[in-house]
Amino acid sequence: MGADRETIEKVLEAIPHVRPFRFIDDILELDENGIVGVYQFREDEFFYPGHFPGWPVTPGVILVEAMAQTGVVAYGIYLNMISNVLGENWMDRYLYLFSFVESVDFNDVVRPGEKVIIRGEKIYFRRRVLKARTSMASEQGKLICSGILAGMAVEKG
Repeated sequence: MGADRETIEKVLEAIPHVRPFRFIDDILELDENGIVGVYQFREDEFFYPGHFPGWPVTPGVILVEAMAQTGVVAYGIYLNMISNVLGENWMDRYLYLFSFVESVDFNDVVRPGEKVIIRGEKIYFRRRVLKARTSMASEQGKLICSGILAGMAVEKG
């Protein structure tokens, strides 16, 4: 059984990113085995005027960041919530961050206004570290990119 809406809202609130560098709008599915999130790339994103004038395309590093924010950061926050591995009130002491790219393959581009579906599937979750198989697809299901990413809880301070 997946997470309820209240839990999903808590996860979304705990994500440390804010606009203009937040690339997750909502979580559609969430359980101990995986996450599915969604993001709409807005026409006015800060990077489009320079990437590329006359033919705006979402930079690959932003696509990786979007996969990380859903498939590693939001998912890691949830796994820490349900496992309590970091103890009570861990969010007061730790920040969950994207920390590692093992591999990423790109298959298509994302243009302004497009909505993407991002999936994360747990490879392992140990102590403070989550390694996940991530992917991004168009609303129509066309694979845009995929990769192995990791994240971890780091102490604030």
